[in-house]
Amino acid sequence: MNKPLYQFFEREHCRIEELLDKATENPDRIQMEYYHLFRTGLLTHIKMEEKILFPAAQKANGNIPLPLAAKLRLDHGALTALMVVPPTPEVIKVLRYIIEKHDLAEEEPGGMYDICEALTRSQTQALLEQLANITEVRLHPANEQPYALEAAKRAVARAGYDFDAIIR
Repeated sequence: MNKPLYQFFEREHCRIEELLDKATENPDRIQMEYYHLFRTGLLTHIKMEEKILFPAAQKANGNIPLPLAAKLRLDHGALTALMVVPPTPEVIKVLRYIIEKHDLAEEEPGGMYDICEALTRSQTQALLEQLANITEVRLHPANEQPYALEAAKRAVARAGYDFDAIIR
């Protein structure tokens, strides 16, 4: 079966994960140039889903919110909050954990990408063009203040994850 939107987003997941792998090849020293590319890639990917894919699918669904969208948006909030703080080993571990769970919910059979693909079948080419033309998210430097990490932990908890349990 031809699934161009699914394939587009699956390739994006692989590209983003490869950047994180390159950034963290040496756990004692994060490669910041790759981490910057990872941050930009992840946040731009979230923008693609939140601004293009999910709204198009909801509109095609009679403007009825998709059941998985609420959970995925909470994950997006957690991942975005983790992009605000410096990349410590603990933050990286939590990022990897959430990304793994999140990507599965999108990519598994019957997951969000299958649902979106089916609902927007008549718009595939237009959506792919919009996705190709999306602007990258502009980044600010990491916030090293303790309150930033505490805010990230709260966002992680809202998404249903326990930061401290993940890093144990």
